[in-house]
Amino acid sequence: MSDLVVQRPEGLYCPPGDFYIDPWRPVARAVITHAHSDHARVGSGHYLAAAPAEGVLRARLGEIDLQTLPYGERIRHHGVTVSLHPAGHVLGSAQVRLEHGGQVWVASGDYKVAPDPTCDPFEPVRCDVFITESTFGLPIYRWAPDEEIFAGINAWWARNASHGRASVLTCYSFGKAQRVLAGIDPSIGPVIVHGAVQPLNEAYRAAGVALPETRLVTEVTDKADLRRCLVVCPPSAAGSPWIRRFGDAQTAFASGWMQVRGNRRRGGYDRGFVLSDHADWPGLMQAIASTGARRVIVTHGSVPVMVRYLRERGLQAGSFDTEYGDDVVEADLQAGPEGAA
Repeated sequence: MSDLVVQRPEGLYCPPGDFYIDPWRPVARAVITHAHSDHARVGSGHYLAAAPAEGVLRARLGEIDLQTLPYGERIRHHGVTVSLHPAGHVLGSAQVRLEHGGQVWVASGDYKVAPDPTCDPFEPVRCDVFITESTFGLPIYRWAPDEEIFAGINAWWARNASHGRASVLTCYSFGKAQRVLAGIDPSIGPVIVHGAVQPLNEAYRAAGVALPETRLVTEVTDKADLRRCLVVCPPSAAGSPWIRRFGDAQTAFASGWMQVRGNRRRGGYDRGFVLSDHADWPGLMQAIASTGARRVIVTHGSVPVMVRYLRERGLQAGSFDTEYGDDVVEADLQAGPEGAA
């Protein structure tokens, strides 16, 4: 039996369907798992994505020929049955299920299994072959419950506010920022967001996701608010002149990479909060087991470790060499605040 997904220079290709999944080069037809810039790129002729992703995709890619599909609804294209299922990563993120010639394949895109109020939860999809990410595919990565993480963020913010200092929390503008906003206690003080975050907040609100009130710094008239606010911004802003208007602020970074000792210090942050939109090691193993797949193909992340471990567990495991992660969705801490995204 021929494979339903193969690797090509343009991206992951479905030969019988003649379309690509998250291509990194322009193609005629692209199925998009989510709107992060390493998975959704401009230039393709036609895009298919999950219906909840429409707002964020249009905000990021502009005018595109976009077809949307409700989660779980099936369509047929050149004899291949395609459906999209929640991945739990960010708003509109989807796993791509392909059925053809008696085979079922699922391409996960990026995913997490932990609950998140800003997107639909991960849905296990039974299949013969599962293509999985491995961003945090090492046993050291194990996330604490959100309640514990946000209790720490709120306590840090409240303490800073009591001393008249702004709290600058850096994180990726799409997905992570909105998850942070949904988890914080807005009664502590004003919430100010960077200009890169606000349009995505509006796309989330338009999709029905509840977020607290957020303002741009140019909308703040009371200077005292700048000394007790929470500032949510991309890491690149922490090294820019924009940040100076908040005075002697405390800085923090929210990322799964904060699990590794030394990353906070190398990034130049006062605090680090371990918060990721990707599955941790137990989450990856849980997701893979829930599919029932006997063959697993690993992409971007800790690929050799994952492949070796899965083979030791009796699965047929291999890998695809992709260009996902090139835009450093979580952050390139080695480059410091200017290089993080």
